[in-house]
This record gives sequence, C-alpha cells and structure tokens, in this order.
Amino acid sequence: MNVSLFITCLSDAIYPRVGEAMARILARQGVRLDFPKVQTCCGQPAYNSGYWDEARKTARTILAAFRDSDFVVSPSGSCTYMLHHYEELFKDEPEALRQARELRAKTFEFTQFLVQVLGVTDIGASFPHKVTYHPSCHGSRLLGVKEEPLELLRGVEGLQLVPLPFAEDCCGFGGTFAVKMADISGAMVMEKTDHVKETEAEVLVGLDMACLMNIAGSLRRRGEPVRVLHLAELLEEGATAG
Repeated sequence: MNVSLFITCLSDAIYPRVGEAMARILARQGVRLDFPKVQTCCGQPAYNSGYWDEARKTARTILAAFRDSDFVVSPSGSCTYMLHHYEELFKDEPEALRQARELRAKTFEFTQFLVQVLGVTDIGASFPHKVTYHPSCHGSRLLGVKEEPLELLRGVEGLQLVPLPFAEDCCGFGGTFAVKMADISGAMVMEKTDHVKETEAEVLVGLDMACLMNIAGSLRRRGEPVRVLHLAELLEEGATAG
C-alpha cells in the first residue's frame, strides 16, 4: 500500500511527536508511510470563517499532494472531516469534484485506519495507568469514530479506562470559535476540566490535538497534574514499554 501521512498544521508546528508516534506504530504493522512535502493546511479555518475562495486554494494543494496515494492517514478527526467539505467547495468543477470524492474515500483518521483497514485492535502495548478519554466533536459526531479508540484502549495491558462524565460535551475550542467567543469557550473548557478532575485519572487521551491543547492549557493553569496525550502517543509509549 502507498500510505501517506496527512500531518495537519497543529501536529506539524506544535506536536510533531504525534506524527512520529503514528509513523512508528504503523511501521510495526508493516505500513510504509510517505510524506508529501507539498501538503499544507486543509483549509478549515478559512472555510469555517466564510472565506471559501481562500479555502479552495489550499484544498487544491491537498488534492495534488495526495493524488497518487492509496490511503491517507491523519491524527485529526477535525481535519479529516474537512476533506469531506471539498465536494461542496468544488461542486461546480467536475474534475476537482472527482478528485475530492476520491480523496474522501481513501482518507482515514488514525484509529479508523488501524481498526477498520488494518484490523488491528491490540498492538502489544502496556500502560499501567488510570486513563480517561475525551471524544472530540468532529471525530465522534461527524466522522463517526466512536468504538475504534475504545477498542484500542481496551487492548492495552494494565490500562484502567475510566468514563469521562459528559464526555461528548464540546471542550470549547471549536477553532475560530475560541477566538470569537473567548468567554464562552473559556467557560466550556473549565467545565470539561472539572469533569476530568472527577475521574481522578492520571492521563487524559484523545484524537485531536486542538482539543487536547485546549484542555491541557486549562489543566495546567489550574495546577492539575494530569498528563494529556494523543492516543498515538499513548500507544507508542506503551508499545515501547511493553
């Protein structure tokens, strides 16, 4: 398989270790990743803000970057779902629309790819800690990624998974929402961190670094010693320890 890594802006600029963890995990499953260097932002900030012409420009770059890939794998449900909007962006351009539909069909969020495509739910990891899981809005509600991360967590030896109260409530990030409505966003993430504290978990895990960055910042400001990890990081750390 020609599998390409769609790294996303936050992972590339702020959390490169997430992409590295994904690459190592997939390599252990016999997947050889490539990384098209021409890739850039998926266009979501511009799209959500109503700047669709600007979003099309970046979308064309993404279409070109992954044209020859058999599969595209991303650590972000949010950015993965943005590719679904390309069909709307290019509805009046037949060739670009065809490429957009092809890209949508072959692009998977990380846990989707492991579980649905590779059929892997246990990578031989060990992580003897109390963990709670936050399901990000785009991944769970729009992509439908619900059971895949839980199956992977249940496959980790020694891991104690504790439910997060009101888990499906938004963390308050929402991209530009956090900037435009900062007070509401701040109240939402405070509520989310209250629920994280209730679990008494040592580690909070999720699938989208934007949400995890928001929650981690709130936990840090409150002096809470909870580690915040992308699921790929947890699995990689556990596989190395195992």
